[in-house]
Amino acid sequence: MKIKLEREKCIGCGSCAALCPKCFEIADDGKSHIVGANKQDVEELETDVDCAQAAADACPVQCIHVEK
Repeated sequence: MKIKLEREKCIGCGSCAALCPKCFEIADDGKSHIVGANKQDVEELETDVDCAQAAADACPVQCIHVEK
């Protein structure tokens, strides 16, 4: 699956990092960051971690997208 994160929309609530710390962390700027991805406005990463969908579902601004 592919995870896509639109960082410019992120409000830094931390729900993704709490639900799926294998894929998400809060960066120095207070916004979410995909672990292992290059920091940019739109981050993408191929992964097989199941909790990524739970993080996407919990995101209040819907800036995380999971493509299977």
